[in-house]
Amino acid sequence: MAKSKEPSLLNLNIDEFRDKVLGCWTGKNIGGTLGAPFEGGKSMNDVSFYVQDLKGRPEPNDDLDLQLVWLRTVEENGVYQITPRLLAEYWMNYIIGPWNEYGVCKANIAAGLYPPLSGSCNNQRWKYSNGAWIRSEIWACLFAGAPDEAARLAYMDACCDHDGEGIYAEMFTASLQAAAFVISDVRELIQIALSKVPADCRIAQNVNLACKLFDDNVEFREARECIVSANADLGWFQAPANIAFTILALLYGGGDFGKTVCLATNCGDDTDCTAATAGALLGIIHGRSGLPEEWIEPIGNTIETIAIERFKLIVPETLDELTERVISQALLIRLQNPQLMSISANASRIVPDETEAFYSSEWISRRIWSQSPYALVFDLPYGELVVDYLNSPEVSEGQEKQVTVRLQNLRPRESIVYLRWELPEGWSIAPSASASQCFTRGYHTEVRFTIRPGKLNEAFTYVPLKVHLAGRLNSITLQVPFQTQGSVRHCTLGDCGDNAPVDKPYWDALDRQLTIAKRLK
Repeated sequence: MAKSKEPSLLNLNIDEFRDKVLGCWTGKNIGGTLGAPFEGGKSMNDVSFYVQDLKGRPEPNDDLDLQLVWLRTVEENGVYQITPRLLAEYWMNYIIGPWNEYGVCKANIAAGLYPPLSGSCNNQRWKYSNGAWIRSEIWACLFAGAPDEAARLAYMDACCDHDGEGIYAEMFTASLQAAAFVISDVRELIQIALSKVPADCRIAQNVNLACKLFDDNVEFREARECIVSANADLGWFQAPANIAFTILALLYGGGDFGKTVCLATNCGDDTDCTAATAGALLGIIHGRSGLPEEWIEPIGNTIETIAIERFKLIVPETLDELTERVISQALLIRLQNPQLMSISANASRIVPDETEAFYSSEWISRRIWSQSPYALVFDLPYGELVVDYLNSPEVSEGQEKQVTVRLQNLRPRESIVYLRWELPEGWSIAPSASASQCFTRGYHTEVRFTIRPGKLNEAFTYVPLKVHLAGRLNSITLQVPFQTQGSVRHCTLGDCGDNAPVDKPYWDALDRQLTIAKRLK
């Protein structure tokens, strides 16, 4: 939660808030629909308006779909009960999109590699891709005026199917959009969002490059080519370049909604994502009432889906219904946490001293940037046990593998915990299969083990770890997964080659899925 103990002095009038939330989802639908036909192209486009015969309905888009799952998670559990592992369970139950990092995430979770392992493991090709930052609006709307909190939830979300740059990308967009409920200047918003990611990460480098190109009056086409060149080593469909395309569109668009979403689409690559995110941000800034009717009328107010299980999930039929459900949760969150900006019938009140805190990075850097991408968290009645694989859960026969075990969020002030590994036949461990350690609340203490696997006959080996808290009669047995090195490989749709082009087979397969989804509706 926010660090200050005093209630926030910021207030947003509820009618203005409603207009901005509705504007967010409307802009999202517009940009996603505009960019959908051009998704995946490597050349620049020349788009000035929709090219589809829409008949008053938007294109379905996973950018919005997955956020409906997260909204349901919040409604059923409360936002302060959200954990990466809880999001993973909802992912397994409601998200059906099989492509790229989504498919990797689901396969990892099914194997017991819960977040953040589900994003960091077996995901080399897609861990920096675009699946996370495109779904940041739900956290921005729930935590309007609280970019740190939006970034915190964005981390939990993104680590399900991404690592590193893929996570920083959503932290950037979530904080950018959360601050936009209070601040309208795009350059100021960019600086706030940059404070939520490491200064040396590729996301920050690309955003800064986009800003410099704009400041140097570089022609838009040339600026786009500079971004492409700067990211040639990563290739296409990766977050750093596409975040930069979004920023280019926002800067060169100059606040003009239609021009901005067209510029984002004209950059090519993941066009529905860049245009949708740019459209959502301007929708927040201008509100639904400030968006051009010529862009709204062709797509109407409905919600179309493709990547989620509609028959199990309570899917809002319209953007108005979605907006009201989001507002309901945003108000409930503020009853739980009065340190957040209030939303009320009173006139909006913006206090510069409080918005200056939007630029802080100390809390984010301490709590999030330092998180291990290879830590598996188990919930216990008295805290959380963390098994950190340090670099990967992969093991090889006869090769030493180090792991650490620690307790965090301990409920007793301090306690001795007994650990015992029940190793498969032929496996060994040092210094011993058993250990006892006094863990103290608020202090970082860990136990390090060196495991040497024996014969590996399966892709995954689940090693029981018994945990016994002093003073308790019962022990708890956890199943710790180890993955045999080289045994798991995830293919993208139509592509199992390491360097094979994904464009045509991937998009042909996706077109078939879109067609089937439309028939089902």
